[in-house]
Amino acid sequence: MQKYAAFLRGINVGGNKKVPMVELKKVLEKIGIKNVKTLLASGNVVFEADSNKIDELQATISTAIEKAFKFPVPVLLRTFDEIKKIIALDPFNNITVTPQTRLYVTFLTEKVKDKASSNKVSPDKSFTILSKRKSEVFSVLDLSITGTPEAMSALEKEFGKEVTTRNWNTILKLASL
Repeated sequence: MQKYAAFLRGINVGGNKKVPMVELKKVLEKIGIKNVKTLLASGNVVFEADSNKIDELQATISTAIEKAFKFPVPVLLRTFDEIKKIIALDPFNNITVTPQTRLYVTFLTEKVKDKASSNKVSPDKSFTILSKRKSEVFSVLDLSITGTPEAMSALEKEFGKEVTTRNWNTILKLASL
């Protein structure tokens, strides 16, 4: 059995694409996924599966969710070993965190393009892409600079729409499941 973390994109945001975590767990168990644990309502799942074919497993999960909830939900998977490696990188070790600071990991469906920027700063200086690794991008948002951040738009513009972003604290909590 391989342990995975699944990140569902775009669910339970602003009352749209509602996926109750209890129902999601049942859907996943029905397709043979074991030891399912969810974190928050934003689509973070830890589970075990016999498969080591990530692309097939992502497709199977996405199809099952669409069938159950009647709308498509992109699913991005990482092995638990990959999650632990991301945490071990300690990508935010040089960042001074204040109550207005948000640390993010963006998961991509494809590998980061060579031309993708690190240390890219938004025009208002509120958002910075710190670094990138394989299929993840690490960024920082300073809410004290702007009240309406365009961070997600900037990430989608740089890396495409098939991405999903999580707060660093969520990743740390997920690793403890």
